[in-house]
Amino acid sequence: MMASRGYDMTPTMYSPDGRIYQVEYAMETVKRGTLALGIKTKQGVIMAVEEKPRALQTSNITQKIFQVDFHIGVAAAGYIPDARVQVDNARLFSQGNKMTYDESVEVATVAKHLADQSHQYTQYSGVRPNGVALIIAGVDQQGEKIYVTDPSGTFVQYAAIAIGAGSDEVNAFLEKHYDSEMSLEDAAALAIASINLKAEQKEGLNHVKMAKVTSEKKIFEKISESELESYAKNVSKFSTA
Repeated sequence: MMASRGYDMTPTMYSPDGRIYQVEYAMETVKRGTLALGIKTKQGVIMAVEEKPRALQTSNITQKIFQVDFHIGVAAAGYIPDARVQVDNARLFSQGNKMTYDESVEVATVAKHLADQSHQYTQYSGVRPNGVALIIAGVDQQGEKIYVTDPSGTFVQYAAIAIGAGSDEVNAFLEKHYDSEMSLEDAAALAIASINLKAEQKEGLNHVKMAKVTSEKKIFEKISESELESYAKNVSKFSTA
């Protein structure tokens, strides 16, 4: 790795080769986080994360999937305390939008707001960039949407995306198997297969947490263990060969 020579002391300083080292360090934190992914279908959106539960940890609680509004959820990879702060910010923003305009906030609007907030932390001394990337997924007036924000303040729309450790290989797997016409159940099975591609634990589903927003209900719902087991029956159709 090239020596930073002090250019990493603040996010406001560019190095001679045009890099902002603190932003790059934050992006590296995301790459070291466990996998998170989002998949869009015509029936709704799926959010899934890999979690490594401890022996006595309550199994039905997830630390990396959050509800922002009744129709929007977030999956995070990286430094999760930063994710909680951003999610709280997004919740206040969504509530303010509802009070001001008397309508549900759009997914793209929330994603842009969070990206703008992340960008703020690249412009001032005495702060550090957020060490987390977020998948913002939901169903709004425009249909099913998935966006990703990162520590630099970028936000990009996707049909299917993975972030976190091993995401490059998982994204190649998604490119191979994703179909815009697939059912929500198949998308959930693809999410499980994608997580198992890089997960240390291959057996069982204790390491997989998942949520969905269906196009019919437009309501964020966490997926139960029994539902996960039913989705897992279709994992075999997504061969890793």
